Amino acid sequence: MTTTDERQPGAPVVSLGMPLVGGALGRAHGHGTSGLETSETDDRSARLAAVRAGDIGSVHSWELVTAVDGPGTRMTVFLSGCPLRCLYCHNPDTMEMRRGTDVPADELLARIARYRGVMQATGGGLTISGGEPLMQPAFVRRLLHGARAMGIHTALDTSGYLGSHLSDEMLDHVDMVLLDVKSGDPDTYKKVTGRELAPTLEFGRRLAARGTEIWVRFVLVPGLTDDVANVEAVASYVATLSSVTRVEVLPFHQMGRDKWADLGLEYQLEDTQPPTPELVERVREQFRSRGLTTF
Repeated sequence: MTTTDERQPGAPVVSLGMPLVGGALGRAHGHGTSGLETSETDDRSARLAAVRAGDIGSVHSWELVTAVDGPGTRMTVFLSGCPLRCLYCHNPDTMEMRRGTDVPADELLARIARYRGVMQATGGGLTISGGEPLMQPAFVRRLLHGARAMGIHTALDTSGYLGSHLSDEMLDHVDMVLLDVKSGDPDTYKKVTGRELAPTLEFGRRLAARGTEIWVRFVLVPGLTDDVANVEAVASYVATLSSVTRVEVLPFHQMGRDKWADLGLEYQLEDTQPPTPELVERVREQFRSRGLTTF
């Protein structure tokens, strides 16, 4: 079976006989942690110790997919928990860590090893996403170290807000960062996420100084992030990051609207329409005018 992902029109999404599940922009919630051995214990102290050691993590879902969360065929693991409260979040069930499922790090690493051949043959690897993966730095560290030991390419999909949780030693095991820059204006960023912009900007500069490859993602929401000056601020910042090799402009959609209602949360973008093709192209051209390879 071959389908397409809306972020790269025409890009193949190849079924390899396992569940393709939700977690990244443009993909609906599917089988969650189906196929993975989970961890259950009534001993709260033992569980807390395992979490602190990175032996288990709170996992929302996983998938194996091509040409979406980095190059090649990748196993993307979506962790639960996020400090941001993005108005357009399409998976609000990832916001709280308690909604995830405890999965041992060794179980995920065994799954990665199972698909190592196809990952290496396609130039793919492991992408750790969320939620915000850096809510669980010890678990992320275990996954990064284990994947690198197998010769697997590693990517981290993050807002950068918790970039200080990522030590230099951990960054040594990260090949690529998918950096979500949600706004270039501090006030707009605060409105979109409920948090401050500065930590993301600082994290991006830190990555560039190290030479870590960056793919920037920017979600285009009409009436919220589409202001010309806001986009110019993002593009100006991104152009200063020497290790950015790609920018993805991701059109807003309403695929997660029902989840907000199911969780009893107020959804403020009920009447917001997806951006027109003309608006998407205008924004992409703003990035391209800075010499940035943009999709």
